[in-house]
Amino acid sequence: MRIAPLPPLQYLIAFEAAVRHASFTKAAAELHLTQSAISRQIAQLEDFLGRSLFVREHRALRLTIAGDRYAKHVQWLLANCSEATLDVMKRYGDQELTIACSSGVAVLWLTPRLGGFRAAHPNVRIRMIVRDGLASLSPAEFDVGLYYIRQRAEPHFTARRLFDEDVYPVCSPSYLAGRLLQPADLTHETLLMQEDGQRQWMSWPEWFRLNHVAMPAAPQSVVVNHYPQLVQMAILGQGIVLGWRHMIDACLAQGLLVRATHASASHGGGYYVLSPNDRSQNQAARVFTRWLFEQAEEQNALASPV
Repeated sequence: MRIAPLPPLQYLIAFEAAVRHASFTKAAAELHLTQSAISRQIAQLEDFLGRSLFVREHRALRLTIAGDRYAKHVQWLLANCSEATLDVMKRYGDQELTIACSSGVAVLWLTPRLGGFRAAHPNVRIRMIVRDGLASLSPAEFDVGLYYIRQRAEPHFTARRLFDEDVYPVCSPSYLAGRLLQPADLTHETLLMQEDGQRQWMSWPEWFRLNHVAMPAAPQSVVVNHYPQLVQMAILGQGIVLGWRHMIDACLAQGLLVRATHASASHGGGYYVLSPNDRSQNQAARVFTRWLFEQAEEQNALASPV
């Protein structure tokens, strides 16, 4: 059976957020979109329905009669869809564990260690979700998360700090032939940059600013939207990439990368272990969380001077 007429789901999500906030701007912030994208989706939904849903006033947004009636149905339907989805995703087994993390954390830090955890806890069944944006995750999707947070976690998560932030440029040993540059000298090198305007991770312009250096308007650069690929390009001698201490340590220990300068920078953020507040951790989540902090303690001990 074909369900029709039915507008695109993203239009309904944008509409529901705009109704709840009475603001396109606040809805855009929640959904990590631009205000113009929300406005465009609402306009397309109105075209689809053949009805105006909002009265757009100066500094105000008000539902029309049709919009108010439609909003009640949409909110009810989305809430029921969310509950049904959560019901399907619920994991009742005490030995089932879903981990969420960014691609950088997964490739550079967690995956190389995960074999050790599995060997120590063979009965735990692991599922991993790799998403670079914590905002795109629902608390219902995972048991334990490992993410960089610049300021504070959302209130529906319990967050425990695992590592402090420390960011410094790295490159292959051959790229600078053993030289260590001053921050200003890095502006003349090929900078490997991540393309993601919404990410909270430090960017090259921010790193230079924190080191009191003006970044060129058009630096030599390669821009990629996937951080592990940038690290691989640095290993292959194609430029200099920003590395996060702890995440990049293994590459330095193996001699694949070296620091390009003594300088570093920090926003005061860090990597956090997250757990949803809407339910208690099962045994597997508790064991895995304890293991994460043991790994961090071991890594810090190895990095500390004797």
